[in-house]
Amino acid sequence: MQTHNLGYPRIGSHRELKKVCEQYWSGRITLSELVTAGANIRKENWKLQKTAGIDLIPSNDFSFYDQVLDMSLMVGAIPERYHEVILQKGRNELDLYFAMARGYQQHGLDITAMEMTKWFDTNYHYIVPEFKKDQNFKMFSTKVIQEFMEAKQAGILTKPVLIGPVSYLLLGKEKEEGFERIDLIQNLLPVYLEILKQLEALNAEYVQFDEPFLAMDLSEKELKAFTYVYGEIKKAFPSVKIILANYFDCFGENLVTVLSLPVHILHLDLVRCPSQLDDILDSGKLKVDTKLSLGVVDGRNIWKNDFDQSLALIQKAKDALGEERILIAPSCSLIHSPCDLDLEQNTESLPSEVKQWLAFAKQKIEEVVVLRKLIEKDTSVDILKILEHNQQAGRNRKTSSLIHDGRVKNRVVSIALGDDQRKSSFNVRQSKQKLALNLPLFPTTTIGSFPQTTEVRSWRARFKKGDLTKEAYEKLLEDETKESILWQEDIGMDVLVHGEFERNDMVEYFGEQLAGFAFTKFGWVQSYGSRCVKPPIIYGDVHRPEPMTVRWSAFAQSLTEKPVKGMLTGPVTILQWSFVRNDQPRSQTCTQIALAIRDEVVDLEEAGISVIQIDEPAIREGLPLRKADWQNYLDWAVRAFRISASGVKDETQIHTHMCYSEFNDIIQNIADMDADVITIECSRSQMELLDAFSEFNYPNEIGPGVYDIHSPRVPSKEEMVQLMDKAKAVIPAGNLWVNPDCGLKTRHWEETRKALIEMVAAAKDLREAVSEPVS
Repeated sequence: MQTHNLGYPRIGSHRELKKVCEQYWSGRITLSELVTAGANIRKENWKLQKTAGIDLIPSNDFSFYDQVLDMSLMVGAIPERYHEVILQKGRNELDLYFAMARGYQQHGLDITAMEMTKWFDTNYHYIVPEFKKDQNFKMFSTKVIQEFMEAKQAGILTKPVLIGPVSYLLLGKEKEEGFERIDLIQNLLPVYLEILKQLEALNAEYVQFDEPFLAMDLSEKELKAFTYVYGEIKKAFPSVKIILANYFDCFGENLVTVLSLPVHILHLDLVRCPSQLDDILDSGKLKVDTKLSLGVVDGRNIWKNDFDQSLALIQKAKDALGEERILIAPSCSLIHSPCDLDLEQNTESLPSEVKQWLAFAKQKIEEVVVLRKLIEKDTSVDILKILEHNQQAGRNRKTSSLIHDGRVKNRVVSIALGDDQRKSSFNVRQSKQKLALNLPLFPTTTIGSFPQTTEVRSWRARFKKGDLTKEAYEKLLEDETKESILWQEDIGMDVLVHGEFERNDMVEYFGEQLAGFAFTKFGWVQSYGSRCVKPPIIYGDVHRPEPMTVRWSAFAQSLTEKPVKGMLTGPVTILQWSFVRNDQPRSQTCTQIALAIRDEVVDLEEAGISVIQIDEPAIREGLPLRKADWQNYLDWAVRAFRISASGVKDETQIHTHMCYSEFNDIIQNIADMDADVITIECSRSQMELLDAFSEFNYPNEIGPGVYDIHSPRVPSKEEMVQLMDKAKAVIPAGNLWVNPDCGLKTRHWEETRKALIEMVAAAKDLREAVSEPVS
C-alpha cells in the first residue's frame, strides 16, 4: 500500500516566498536570488516528505504566484497585450509571468493584469486564463520539466503535478464571442502530450492530473472531452501511470464517465464525500487495473485526523480490492493548510487543550504515513502510542468545557421571525438616507483599509512584544487615523474611512475579540500571490464579550463632519476565512457569528455612525460545487447577513462588499441580502460583472470598482470615467458609487494617493457630464 501527497505549501514555514517575491518586485534582490529562494523551498519540501515516508512526492506543486498562471505560461496562453513585455530587452520569463499576474507599468508600457477569481469554494485566488477563438497553444515554459529534473538531481523521483487540460480550459474565459472554450481541447492537448513526452524521456513513472471540475455539473460536451483527452494520453503513453485527482466533492453524475477512463489511479476526496467509496465499490465498474487513492486526511482544515474513521474507510477498500490497489493521501493539496504545528509555542493565543486537536501540513503528512502503518498492523510501541494519543484527543474534544456555551446556543434558538428584516423597504430607506447623508451624485468612498506601512506594522509588533505601552500605541494609531481623515477631506472624498491601522487582518482582527476563537503565530496560508493570511480557528461557540470597533470608528467620526463608515467583516466571510469547527453544522456557527456582528452594528449606530459596511467577499465562495446543493447554503448564508444588518433604523445605511466572484447565478440571493449599497470588484473584468445586475434590474445602490488594487499600476482619471460610463449604461446614475475594487491595505501610499486623487477627479467629471438632475 503506497502513500502520496497531492501538493505541499509553497510559501515556506516562515513565509519565505512572500518575502523574496516582494523584495524582487521592489528591486531589492536579483532574479538569481529569487530563483535560489524558490529552489530552497522546493528542496526543503521534498526532503520533508521523503523523510516522513511519502512514496509519491509531488513536483511542480511549487509556484511563484499561482499554479493556473503557471499552466497558462506553460502552454503559451499569453494574451497579446503582454507580447511587448516578451520582446523587451532584459525582460525574463518571470517578469512576463508577474506582469500577467500584477499588471505592468514601466518602460513606457501600461498593461492591465489578468482577471483573478476564487479557486472553487476556497479562499485561494487564481489568475483566470484568457482564450480566443481558434487559439493556438505551444509549449512556452518548461517549468514542470525543470522542477522534475531538479528533484531528480537531489535524489528524489517525484510525481509531476499538472492541472488537467479539461479543467484548465474550464477555469478560463472566452474573450470573444462565437465559441466555447472547451472547443479548444484539440488545440491544447498536443502541448500536454509534448510535456508527457519530455517527462517520459526523463523516466517519470507517475504524473498527476488535477481535474477538480469532475466535482462540478458538467455538460455532455465537457464529459466527452475527458474521454477524448485521457484516451489520447493512454494511446500515446501507455507506460506512464496517470493519477486522475478530483477533490472538494464527489464525482456525482460524472462517475460513469470517470470509471471508463483509462487511468492508473483515481483520487477520491473522502473528507468531503465519504459516500463515493461505496458508490465506486458497489458499481462493479472499476477497471481491474485501476487503483484508488483514498483522500482521508483533510487537506483544507486543521483538525487532527480521526484515525478510527479513516481506518474504517481504508479497510473497506482494502477488503474489496486488496492493499496493492490502495493509496493513502490527503483529500486535496495541502496549500490550503498552514505548514507546521510544531512552530506554535504561544499557549496564550493557542491553548494547549486546543492545540492537541490540530494538525498542519507537516503533521498531515505524518498522519498519512501512520495510517498506512496502522492498516498494515504495525504494532510497534511508537505507532500504538500515536494511536492512543489520537483517540484520547478525540475524546477530550467531545467533552471539553471550552467548546460549549449554553447561552449562545439558546440565543440562536430564540431568534424571532422578524430579526432578519430591516424595518422598511429599500425605497423608503433610500429616501431617508439621501436626506440624512446629503451625498452628491456619484459619491466617492473606499472599501475600508489604507496602506499598512512598515512603520504601522512595527508599532503593532512592538506593542505585542511589550516594547510599546497601550497608551503610546493608541496615540500613534490616533495620529495616523487623523492624518488619513484630514487627507480624505482634503482630496474631496465623500464617505470617509478610518483606515483600519489598528487591524492585522479583516477576519483575524474580529476573531481575536470574539469568544470561541484561537490563533496561531505561524499558521499562514496563501490567498493569492504574495498575500498570505492567518485564518483564526473556530473551536467553540461564538459570542462578542464587548464592542470591537466602536472606539476607532467613533474617534474618526469625531474628526470630521462627513460620514465615516463603520467597518465590519460579515458572518459568512468570518466563517469561510477561518478554520471552522467540524463538530456542528456550519450554518449554526455562522448564525452565532451573525448575532455577534449584529451587536456591533447596533453599538456603532448608537455611537453616531450612520454608514456601516459589513463585508461579505466570501458569500459566493461558500457555494457548494453542485447547484443541487446551493439553495440550502444560500438560505442560511443570506439569513445570517440579514440578521447581522437588521437591528438598525432606516436612516442608517448598510453597505456590503464582494470581490473576485461571479454573481450571475446568485443575483437574486444578493438582492435578498438587502444591503443599501453593494461595492464589487469590476475593474479587471472591465465592468462585465455589472451585466448580471443590469439584467436582473438590481434595485439597490452599487459601487463598481473602478481600479484594480491588486496591481501597483495607477489608473488615469480618463480610464475610470470610461469604466463608469459603461456602468451608467446599465445602472441608473442615481444608484452608482465610485470606489476602488477592494481594500488598500496591501498597497503603498504613493500609488494610493495618486489613484484616489484621480478617482475623485473622475467622479467630479461624471457629475459635470450629467445635464439634468437624476432622481
